[in-house]
Amino acid sequence: MSEKNTQALKKQKMSTVGVIALIYSFVAAGAFGIEEAISASGPGATIIMLLLFPFVWSFPLCEMVGEMGSILPAEGGIYSWGREAFGEFWGWQIGLWSALTTWLCQAQYCALIVGYAAKFVKMSDTTEYLMKVVVVVVFTVINIIGLDWLEKLETLFTVLVLIAFGAVAVVGFMHWDYNPVSPLFNPEEGLLHSFGEGIAIIIWMYCGFECMSNMAEEMDNPQIIPKAMRLAQPVIALSYILPTLAALAAVGQWSAWSTEQGGGKIGYADVLIQHVGSWAGLLFVIVAVISNCSIFCSYIAHGSRAFFVMADDHMFPGIMKKVDRRGIPTVSILLLAVFTIITCKFDFTTLVMATTPIQLYMYLALVVIIVKFRKWYPISERKKVGLTSMPGGVPGLVVLSGCVIFITMFCIYANGTDYFITGFTVLFGGLIAYVLCKWAYKGRVLDNAELYPLNPKTKLGLGDLIDIGGYLILTGAMSLGAWVFLRWYEGGYGVEYYKEEYGSGLFSNWKLMLAICLWVGILSLAAGLIFYFIGKKTEGPKLEALKDARHEDLNQHLRELHGFVPGEPGVEEIYEKIRAEKAKEEALE
Repeated sequence: MSEKNTQALKKQKMSTVGVIALIYSFVAAGAFGIEEAISASGPGATIIMLLLFPFVWSFPLCEMVGEMGSILPAEGGIYSWGREAFGEFWGWQIGLWSALTTWLCQAQYCALIVGYAAKFVKMSDTTEYLMKVVVVVVFTVINIIGLDWLEKLETLFTVLVLIAFGAVAVVGFMHWDYNPVSPLFNPEEGLLHSFGEGIAIIIWMYCGFECMSNMAEEMDNPQIIPKAMRLAQPVIALSYILPTLAALAAVGQWSAWSTEQGGGKIGYADVLIQHVGSWAGLLFVIVAVISNCSIFCSYIAHGSRAFFVMADDHMFPGIMKKVDRRGIPTVSILLLAVFTIITCKFDFTTLVMATTPIQLYMYLALVVIIVKFRKWYPISERKKVGLTSMPGGVPGLVVLSGCVIFITMFCIYANGTDYFITGFTVLFGGLIAYVLCKWAYKGRVLDNAELYPLNPKTKLGLGDLIDIGGYLILTGAMSLGAWVFLRWYEGGYGVEYYKEEYGSGLFSNWKLMLAICLWVGILSLAAGLIFYFIGKKTEGPKLEALKDARHEDLNQHLRELHGFVPGEPGVEEIYEKIRAEKAKEEALE
């Protein structure tokens, strides 16, 4: 068995308040971005979505992440969960989606920091880029110092952001001059398309709850993550709803709302500028810069851990898993910093188009992971040993996961044909990248050749042919679904809209994009069925023979994490003994 670096990570004991602050910075760090939803969907539709999504999106995701983070508080978070639930292939794909989402978003947040600063400090292009580099360097150093400093800094940032938006809410409600929910939707878009235009932004505003789980094995007390997420939810929701409602009531002009400045554009800062003074608006803009610094800083921590764990599993270059003497994945953090500096000049829209769909695919995978782990470790057994679970039992799982599936599927398609094609390209890129990484780095066979052997003919993992077949079948079905939905959803304006939006190239030809969806879907389904049945015939029996041994390997990992496995004989007595020992340690401290 080769050397593993995950156990060498520095352990930190973090407070509940500190973890709440980190979660807040991962998900929110202020209401910046909602401005675009207001002008696209209309104020009424935006407020409705802000009110509904904490219940139908945020709460289900938090509970899912909390349940998985409680049973398997492993470094890498959702990557590790996917790997243990469905094997190396699917875990790697999910890990890639998670890591790419973060790595590509870093450049976006860095650009936003400089963009807000440019509103009150004139800078040349060179100065702007140098400022981006400074931001990257400063917050990279903070992450290298360790999670304890990151916790303190994010707590400070969170307090400042909440104060700023609290001021907007108070001043806005004191100067209520407009109906904040009129019109109900954008009259130029219609009811359905109004919600379709803004739903991606609102989902983005409520994304990121899974990020904290990436660092679980660096915490002495990872079981506080589920608790902190439940406490963070109302803070995040209220920090969106109250300032937005108050700002619309105070300044109106919903169609002029934008994250940009000048040309009659309106934003949260205008509430303070109009009713308090320009100095208050200036302070708010400074907090906007701090807000995006907060997101940028916390996402370095999340993103650097994603590829670190994949490298530790021998599925990425070994340099990504290097840990310094203090137990910090310094090399991974530095590589993320270099990547961010390079991508700072990339087009913002292109990065968003690439990241949004794959993040949604990741959430679909989370639902299936939950189901698989419940089959192995029933909720009734977990409750006996103090592990967190989603409320409502099986009906609760059906309702909450149903909300996530419905919203995710609608958003994947309603984002538009251009977004779907871009995200779909990433899916196929991930398939090719997995094969290349498996051939180059070997994967889990280096840890345990008996449990995770290679197929001598394909040089891939045993079972990979089956998984690749399933992957192609699912992607083909998604592509055919896009062909059906988008023909109906964009049929009245697709040709003219994409021609006007892009002018030339693939994205300017709506009919060609639909044809790609159709034929790629058909070919993927056909190829997937071939791979699946070949894999079942040649690898199925051997894979079935290893199933129990692989599950026992997971049980052993749970014993290392918790000291017990839910459902095993005598587990309650072991749990009570561990609780008593921890209580004594805390009393001595």
